[in-house]
Amino acid sequence: MSDVIKIKRGLDIRLTGKAELVFGQAEMPELFAVKPADFPGLVPKLAVKPGDKVKAGSVLFIDKYRTDIKFVSPVSGEVQVVNRGERRRILEVVVKSDNQNEAEDFGALEVTKATKEEVTEKLLSSGLWPFLRQRPYNVVANPTDAPKAIFISAFDSSPLAPDYDFIISGQEKEFKAGIKALNKLTEGGVHIGVNNEMASKPFISVEGATTHPFSGPHPAGNVGIQIHKVSPINKGDIYWTVQPQEVVSIGKLFLEGVYDASRIIAVTGSEVKKRSYVKTKVGAAITPYVNGNVEEGSLRYISGNVLIGTNVGKDGYLGSYDSQITVIPEGDDYEFMGWAAPGFGKFSVSKSFFSWLCTKKEYRLNANLNGGPRAIIVSGQYDKVLPMDILPEQLIKAILTEDIDKMEQLGIYEVAEEDLALCEFVCTSKLEVQSIIRQGIDLMIKEMS
Repeated sequence: MSDVIKIKRGLDIRLTGKAELVFGQAEMPELFAVKPADFPGLVPKLAVKPGDKVKAGSVLFIDKYRTDIKFVSPVSGEVQVVNRGERRRILEVVVKSDNQNEAEDFGALEVTKATKEEVTEKLLSSGLWPFLRQRPYNVVANPTDAPKAIFISAFDSSPLAPDYDFIISGQEKEFKAGIKALNKLTEGGVHIGVNNEMASKPFISVEGATTHPFSGPHPAGNVGIQIHKVSPINKGDIYWTVQPQEVVSIGKLFLEGVYDASRIIAVTGSEVKKRSYVKTKVGAAITPYVNGNVEEGSLRYISGNVLIGTNVGKDGYLGSYDSQITVIPEGDDYEFMGWAAPGFGKFSVSKSFFSWLCTKKEYRLNANLNGGPRAIIVSGQYDKVLPMDILPEQLIKAILTEDIDKMEQLGIYEVAEEDLALCEFVCTSKLEVQSIIRQGIDLMIKEMS
């Protein structure tokens, strides 16, 4: 294990509502959805229609411009509906489970004897390839590229984050098989970022991977921050990233020959009554996990964490990359004087209130913006929470003015939305920083392709 990499700039948002390390009782939902919006840059082309019978691993849609990349059903059953938005844009393909767990047989494969081409073909045909994402741009990886290395973050430092040590426990065999498969895809090896204070044996002792211990506040657990500290991205470099549970799915594919969309997720948030972990599958409807399990009132249901998650509503679906559901107050009950009112129970990044004195207190925060958009001010507030050697305010301005050269110089290749999520949280200008970053990334893809 290498020396500890200490993250000094960042912010731990202390929310109430962390899941206990126990499994809760909840029925598997009837409906599952695969959403093209989960995969930035994707132009989907349908391969099914409502009423079609599918198995776990059956193709639902493909990438129109990279037809070998397939997006598959997480369960067996029947295609219930294809929901569309404006201009008939595909929002989600919903499958009704038949509870039979039938799966397409892709055949087991001995990884140690397989070639890179065989591993790639297996991942593409099974529908697991979309879980490999590329940096720069944080989009689905291109199968024809040769990544400099593959990075995995084995811990999540975001608010109320799930505990990957708990989740992976008991799945060490599949995780190791997944690591072996990933090693076939790159000559630079697999790198795992671990929490220096609580890294578990499955991550620090796995063969075929280089372990990098990290310490410090969020975003220490972001894979983009870990890449930046271990091997910064330069123009022309390509890295791939994958999450621990996705590595397990890859391992099961090679060991058993099936696409297993199983996930263990944390049900979290101040408004959840019984906070625990549940076993489910990719794209599951969240209704069984929140019905009768939340407080009354106007609530926000988030797939993911409060910083980068998606507001899906009570009847929404788990995102393809998410391992967490969070429920917090909506924040549409306004108080006299709003954010300006004094109080001891308020969380503040500055010293406006007294949260800086209460270092262990947990807070019940809502989704209220506490203000409206205003002109961007270069105050250095972003620098306090972004542990990257870039100039975030200047990068945002370059994106808004569509200055490609400046964007390259200021680090657009290094960042993804999640890396600047804290900048959006502390922003007094109330800018949608993550949306701006994605706008810049989309522009780079368009201009540089």
